[in-house]
Parts: sequence; structure tokens; C-alpha cells
Amino acid sequence: MPIRSLTITAICSLALMLAACGKKENAEPAPTADAQAEAMAHQHEHDSPVPTPAAEQPPIAAVHGQNVVYGKLGGHPLAGYFVTPAKADGALPGVIVFHEWWGLNDNIRHMADQLAAQGYAVLAADMYDGKSAQTPDDAKVLMADALKKPKELDRNIDAAFVYLKDTAKASKIATLGWCFGGSMSFEAAQELSGKLAATVIYYGFVNDKAAGLAKMKAPVLGLFGGKDGGIPVTTVEAFTQGLEAQGARPIVKIYPEAGHAFANPSGQNYRKDDADDAWKRTLDFLGENLQNG
Repeated sequence: MPIRSLTITAICSLALMLAACGKKENAEPAPTADAQAEAMAHQHEHDSPVPTPAAEQPPIAAVHGQNVVYGKLGGHPLAGYFVTPAKADGALPGVIVFHEWWGLNDNIRHMADQLAAQGYAVLAADMYDGKSAQTPDDAKVLMADALKKPKELDRNIDAAFVYLKDTAKASKIATLGWCFGGSMSFEAAQELSGKLAATVIYYGFVNDKAAGLAKMKAPVLGLFGGKDGGIPVTTVEAFTQGLEAQGARPIVKIYPEAGHAFANPSGQNYRKDDADDAWKRTLDFLGENLQNG
């Protein structure tokens, strides 16, 4: 199944916006994987995944985390990080977490721990085949390489869902991702159409393609930066309006002064107040859709 997600980036500016306003789809070819990765590199220029004190805060409750193999792809194991509350009793709602463009690093494991402490079975999926980056140049290569294998990305998403459903016995399942992972959460909402209970997208590439948006059956929470040069506000607004045209009621919050990766406590773009607000909204949203009813 071809990937549908990453079709509007910073380099697809005026021409695609005009096409969207005219209700024309596919007026421009999708940017290449290299172009998409380059757009993210501009947003992370001089950045590095160095933890701040915010990235080292312990979870609110004890958790149990372990590395697991959640599937196979091309004969190779898919190894992720699975974490639950230490005192878990019975089936829990599950969340598939998708990492930023840096890869499945300690920051993402820490965020998975934080989420699990709220009462979730969390699987941090690895979309980079065990690799992670410390520099923007390396991250750009990893992201581009992953995007050049769209069918494998979808099979990886499918495997993560099956693991939470069949192995962890998750009662309901949501997806959540940041940056590249936000794009993967957007993709998963379409790939897993009708199977998810909620979708959370932190500043991932989104679009207003009606065919793809029609597949997004789960409630959506989108969190974006008003000064994100890679994902313009016009793109976010078109995405929101596209979902509304499908009869959906997405919750989309744009933080006016925030740039890309404002919620990453291990990067130089971190904005604590905006990140704290976004995290509260995330927990409230997941609680409403996964734990209620």
C-alpha cells in the first residue's frame, strides 16, 4: 500500500496551496524523500538531541520497560521499546509511539515511560532499523532512507498494531508521534483505518487529500507551531478543513510563537510552556478516547 502522508512540505508552498483552494488534488508531484528530509534539516539546523532537565524528570508512577521484538520485516526483527505501569492489572489501553527524526533514542523511551505511567501499554516502534542520529546530517539520511521504503513503513505500522492488540491484549489503541513520528501517526491513522481509537500528531507533515482523510476514522488531536517553517500554518489549516469536510471534528492547536519540535525536551527548539500545555491536552485527549466508556 503506497504511503499517503508526506505530500505537503515547506518546499511545496504556493502552488500546492492554490491547488488545494481550487479543490484539485495531485496538482504537483509529491516531493521526494530526500526533499522532505532536507526540509526537516532546515528546521533542526544546529540542533542536537541533548537532554535538558525536562527530559530527565521521572514518570509520575513506577513503570516496567523492556526491549521487545514486535514483528519481522524482510526477515529481520522489528525491535521496539514496550513499557507498562509497574502495577498493571489486566488489559490496558495501548498507544503506538513513533519517534522523531532522530530515531528511537533515550528521549523517546523517556516519553514512553511518562505515557505508560498514566495507565497505558506503550510500544515505541522503531522505523529506522535500530539506528539513531546525533547530528542533523545523520538524521536527514535516516529519515530519507526510511521514506524511500513506504511499503515497509506501512508493514512496520501494521506489526506494531498487531503486537499491542494480540500480544499486549490492548483494549483500545491510539497512535502518537512527534516530527517524523507525527507524520507516521498521520500515516497510521490511514493505514489502520477503522482500527484506532485516537490519533495524536505533533508537528508532522499533514495534507488535505480527501481520499486519505476519508480513511481517518479516529478522533484527531493535532499540535503545531505557528512559526514552523517546515509545516506552514496554511498547511495545517487546509488539513483541518479537509477533515471537517469529511464530517470529522479534529482538535487542532497552533502555538503562535512556537517553531518545529517545540515539545522535544532534548532539543534546542524546546518551549516549556507550550510543551506542557500540549502534553496536558494529549493526556486529556487520550484519557477521553481510550479510558472512558
